[in-house]
Amino acid sequence: MKVVVCGASGLIGTALRERLVERGHQVVQLVRREPSGPDQVRWDPARRRLDAGALEGVEAAVNLSGAGVGDQRWTPAYQREVLASRTEPTRTLAEALARLEPRPRVLVQGSAIGVYGHRGEEVLTESSAPGSTFLADVVLDWEAAARPAQDAGIRTAFARTGLVMAPGAGAFGKLLPLLRLGLGGPLGDGRQWWSWITLEDEVSALVHLLETDVEGPVDLTGPAPVRNAELTRALGRAFGRPTLLPVPRLALRAVVGGFADEILASQRVLPTVLQRSGFRFAHEDVDAAARWLADAA
Repeated sequence: MKVVVCGASGLIGTALRERLVERGHQVVQLVRREPSGPDQVRWDPARRRLDAGALEGVEAAVNLSGAGVGDQRWTPAYQREVLASRTEPTRTLAEALARLEPRPRVLVQGSAIGVYGHRGEEVLTESSAPGSTFLADVVLDWEAAARPAQDAGIRTAFARTGLVMAPGAGAFGKLLPLLRLGLGGPLGDGRQWWSWITLEDEVSALVHLLETDVEGPVDLTGPAPVRNAELTRALGRAFGRPTLLPVPRLALRAVVGGFADEILASQRVLPTVLQRSGFRFAHEDVDAAARWLADAA
């Protein structure tokens, strides 16, 4: 299958590209610079420029484009970038796919469980209502930007990804250096639910969505969400480090700004659609996930 991938140079995109090639798929990358080979196509999503003809023969697409929500402090300018870096590439790609003939069979569109906002003890699934936070609004606009592909009859699955357990990226990229120094501990009161997924299972789930007849929102989280304190203890066991010192809310906010509210948010998300579609996790509990992360770090 010929698959076009946006965001192929990021953490998840790189791992996905490698997995797709291993499975015998042909991967085409969208890049914003001069292409370095025949497997790359240049585009300019900020100006809505993508030659649909360059995607001739594409049967599927995966869109993972987007600035990291925790990469910088949440200034108003960066919040605008977080939104635009998702909606503009999505709309540009969806419109290009809709113009193809024949049209691709599937678009796996990046999304996030941030759509649910802070929900305390509530168990969340794909049928749960959205929240009212900044990230919830971003995700709703992000998913809506894929409408041209849906309207053209392209099966579209929204991969609502949870907290990806991977070294050097996202919330775990910030947590692991502290953990190695023996300074890792529960964030805030540690009672907030964290819906995690290992990078290995994340990539497997994305491939599953390409190859399985699933559409609409799909929560990409592990089957057993845990409270932050429990996850932190599991990491301590896996890395052989103490996890006794809590990180106060004010200290966390001083380091990452408004993103602290998202780190401290409680989201108890279950991957209902993913499991019903036959997906099997490599890491079903937080201890197995922590051990995998320690080996990968």
